[in-house]
Amino acid sequence: MTHLSRRRLLGGAAALSAAAILPRSALGDWRPTETIRIIVPASAGGSTDVMGRLLGQQLQAAWGQSIVVENRSGGGGTIGTAEAARQKGDGHTILVGNPGPNAIAYSIFKNLSYKPDQLLPVSNMIRIPNIVAAHPTTGLKSISELIAFLKANPDKLTYGSSGVGQSPHLTGAWFLQLTGLKMTHVPFRGAGPALQAALAGDIQVLFDNLYPSLPQVQDGKLTGLAVTAAERSDQAPQLPTVRESAPELDKFDVSSWFGVFLPKGASPEIVTALNQQIRLVLARDDVKKNIAAMGARADYGTPQQFQQFVEAETAKFKGIIDREGLQMEVK
Repeated sequence: MTHLSRRRLLGGAAALSAAAILPRSALGDWRPTETIRIIVPASAGGSTDVMGRLLGQQLQAAWGQSIVVENRSGGGGTIGTAEAARQKGDGHTILVGNPGPNAIAYSIFKNLSYKPDQLLPVSNMIRIPNIVAAHPTTGLKSISELIAFLKANPDKLTYGSSGVGQSPHLTGAWFLQLTGLKMTHVPFRGAGPALQAALAGDIQVLFDNLYPSLPQVQDGKLTGLAVTAAERSDQAPQLPTVRESAPELDKFDVSSWFGVFLPKGASPEIVTALNQQIRLVLARDDVKKNIAAMGARADYGTPQQFQQFVEAETAKFKGIIDREGLQMEVK
């Protein structure tokens, strides 16, 4: 749990927030009356945590209330998310979510302790594509070549991911479902071990978040085949998207995303006020630099747009999970 010092933040870029020059009516009339708790359902240092702390800086500077950023990791993000879902919708508890606990979990965990309607989507913040890479010894240079090889050599390749049910695993599973091809999945306990196995040639193909794999591709230690989002990445514009490679993949679109939710019961005034602060934080120059360094792109939207997006993501992953026959328990 981390307390953000108001004195320290006001001396930095957060003090230059555009909130200081906009009329209050433009930002929503609601204001917090006590310390705000931002729950990050992940360990410190990852993308969920980074976005939670950037948001916390913005809110503390704009609203003048203390912010506590609380890392509640475990259960694939479901432990912290369940904690947020149990809180009052009074605006003083905020959740920074991602696809794991806020889209995938609803289908993959049979003992999940919360439901989608216990959380109100406020706005997404960023999206980061996943990446498909191969060991150089395979000779593969593109998704088209991977498809051709698998057609000629069924079950000859293995692919690794950060774990069963994680976004990279489901990215690979969806690719195989849409193409009707087969590769053996090798799950690892996290992205780091999966990447090391790919670098060592223990697995031939890796489905991973853009970072930390992209630097290995840029150094020639792995061959980048494609990114998984609908558009190419600004950090690797030379890499095509998966959907460019074959007609059956024309709707392929998987990204890691990081957005903001409130507990059920939050009033429209609270949702509007928080949504507008998210818009302001994403417009800050220092935040833009941080987002670019993460290989991400800003993805602000209205609560309605984010609601529709989360519902579509939940349905997409449910289809993949059901076809794979995956069921797990929160531990």
